[in-house]
Amino acid sequence: MHWREKLHEIIYEADTPAGKAFDVLLLIVISFSILFVMLDSVQSIYDQYHDFFYIAEWVITIIFSIEYILRIISIKKPSKYIFSFYGVVDLLSTLPLYLTFLFSTSYALMTLRALRLLRIFRILKITRYIGASNNLAAALKSSLPKIMIFIYAVIIISFITGTLMYLIEGPEHGFTSIPVSIYWTIVTLTTVGFGDIHPVTPLGQFIATLIMILGYGVIAVPTGIVSSEYVSQSKKQSKNTQSCFNCGEKQHQDSAKFCQTCGYSLNKTPTD
Repeated sequence: MHWREKLHEIIYEADTPAGKAFDVLLLIVISFSILFVMLDSVQSIYDQYHDFFYIAEWVITIIFSIEYILRIISIKKPSKYIFSFYGVVDLLSTLPLYLTFLFSTSYALMTLRALRLLRIFRILKITRYIGASNNLAAALKSSLPKIMIFIYAVIIISFITGTLMYLIEGPEHGFTSIPVSIYWTIVTLTTVGFGDIHPVTPLGQFIATLIMILGYGVIAVPTGIVSSEYVSQSKKQSKNTQSCFNCGEKQHQDSAKFCQTCGYSLNKTPTD
């Protein structure tokens, strides 16, 4: 097996002890990185441990930089990874500290704390190692048409009831315009209830009661749609973590020996 293929197997797959160890190590580094990002935002902790955070950030950034480079050189088509979702996430997770070199004036130093916030993108790196996240993403994608139809219906209801509340309550009760009334309807329908506006008339209160009851359905329906699709996707999901070195395809059946896209061998031995 060529060294690039062996490296690809370790980095992109989790079927081998080396691959599992690599994933676990990255999860630990990512977890510490996220913890440091949160602690770094607390001014008292930042002032006391500034030097430690600075050194730790450089260590973590170097580790992620090495990982990013290894992912590029260990795949036959680097552009497929670089422009993928996780490729962009990995880049955003690595760049912030390097970008600080572009700021040399004292005024520009004010932006450094904002740049550090980009490190929070590292939390997205965790989803790569959670198989259930793939099921959830597929479920959300499959549910999107149904949810959009439902949201469209909710918007229509919000426009109608918002207009009614404007006519019934009027500006004297806080419903100064139709947009404001629609805002109140949406806030009530989603069971948020800020309380900045509320109906006073009996008819307005009755309509508000119906909207609040309907609000429970607004929460339940999308949840039911996504849950149904999630169960369906879970049954279809394969546990195979093998990634094709030749084309980068990752969706393979558990018993697959060759890539379903290009036919490249997924189980090369060290002597191949």
